[in-house]
Amino acid sequence: MTIDVAFRGKKSLIRVLAAAADAGLTRNPRGARRFAADNDGVDAVVQAGPEAGPSAWVRASRGRAEAFVALAAFAALCLIALSVASQLVEPDDFAYRASTVAITQGHFLTLSTAQADRLAAELPGIVGQGAGGPGGSPAIPQWVQLPDGRWISEKDPGYPFLAAPFQAAGIIRLAPLCYGALGCLGLFFGARRWLGRFGGPAAVVLFCSSGAAMLFAWRDYMPTFTDASLIAAGTGALLWAVLATEAPARRRTWIGLAGFVALEVAVFVRYTDLVVLGCAVVAVVVAAKLRAVPVAAVSWWLGSVAVSVAGVALFDDLVYGGPLTSGYRPGEITFSFSAVPTNLRYMPAHLIQAMPMLVLALAALAWIIGRRVRLRRAADDRTADERAVAERAADERVVAIRRDLAVGLALAASWFSVWGLYAAYTWTAHPFGTTLQVARFYMPAIGAISLLGGWLVTRLPRQTSRAAMTAAAVAVVMFGLGAWSFAIIHQSPFQGVHRPPTVVPLPAQSAQAAAALPRTGEATGAK
Repeated sequence: MTIDVAFRGKKSLIRVLAAAADAGLTRNPRGARRFAADNDGVDAVVQAGPEAGPSAWVRASRGRAEAFVALAAFAALCLIALSVASQLVEPDDFAYRASTVAITQGHFLTLSTAQADRLAAELPGIVGQGAGGPGGSPAIPQWVQLPDGRWISEKDPGYPFLAAPFQAAGIIRLAPLCYGALGCLGLFFGARRWLGRFGGPAAVVLFCSSGAAMLFAWRDYMPTFTDASLIAAGTGALLWAVLATEAPARRRTWIGLAGFVALEVAVFVRYTDLVVLGCAVVAVVVAAKLRAVPVAAVSWWLGSVAVSVAGVALFDDLVYGGPLTSGYRPGEITFSFSAVPTNLRYMPAHLIQAMPMLVLALAALAWIIGRRVRLRRAADDRTADERAVAERAADERVVAIRRDLAVGLALAASWFSVWGLYAAYTWTAHPFGTTLQVARFYMPAIGAISLLGGWLVTRLPRQTSRAAMTAAAVAVVMFGLGAWSFAIIHQSPFQGVHRPPTVVPLPAQSAQAAAALPRTGEATGAK
């Protein structure tokens, strides 16, 4: 029944994507010519204009085929994620579930001790008798008591607000998948604009086929796949807005604004996603200086960022007591350069298992930079007159190489800002963590990785027929690796897995003694 619900809108979504492609080809001659140019050859009939019906219809059919491939990849992700029974794996799952259920009951921020006790008693899988006295801990893992005596999850607060409508409707399993659909949509149109033919489906296939995507799409109460999908959606939307130079300025402004809103919501879900938002701000400011985007659009986008950051700071001040504080106790989440060597030793194996397409992305980034270096060396060998002639000629290949470098560096900055931050995370700097535990911190970069990997898939073959075969082969291999990885990772050993956390009822103790006791879930090291 759940799978039927997940795929009920498949046919209508195909119409939406196909209609977008059809409108851009049959009703816009300029768009038809640009689409044909992106696909290695401009048909004379397409160049003729509106009367070029047959060729435009063929182009639209190709657009429908690409949309169908992308939807098939997302459908495969849904099928794999929904084929395994849902399970609360870590203490984090219990904490997020309690917050989500509390919102559906009208408790949007904090709970009193009595309310927390009742909530714990209502939720299956939580064992314990609640507060047990002043300063005692409710039987909900990773919840903390605020100075005013009320209780709240120590986790970043955004995801329960996004998941609550699905919880209220009884379809919580579809929550991460619905936000994943937004991520696929943004990647499809962003990659299609940047890479041309096969770019959209290539990026979506890489995004959906990783074992990490399958794992966290399966964990319905965890925010990991949701915030990664929001970042992917925002990245794709901004990529389209920056590169669609022939589109009306108003459309570019609104689509770029939607992209920034997606990134801002991701920050509310996971505060460390702020580094991705910062990279996006720098990228659009540079693009504005290069006159690649309208200044008015950038003003709207930066204004949205300022409002969202101020809103999060205000929320933290009202709830946690300070604009830069959160539910975590001081010193509980730490980053240190001393953790980098250890993480560099143990994390690559986990990341390759969870996200094998990162190998394609690294190769693509190296290739993009190498092409630009070769181009620069060739230009240095020319005389001044020859360089002037070449610049006036505005060679399309040179323009494409420079554009690929700019986009590639922007995506790499987003990717490495997240991974560089968590390379210094002290909690993962040990050999005992499993891929299930540690890969989630690196998930926000999966959208940028998929876009870079899509570049390699679409640019490596020289002929269109070979490109199609290469893309199909990559899709099969990546989904095979992803399904194998998911089957292994979701059964990985984890202290506390397969059994609910147990909370021992506290006797009448002093507040100081009770506060000194470890909260449920701390023994496992869960964050």
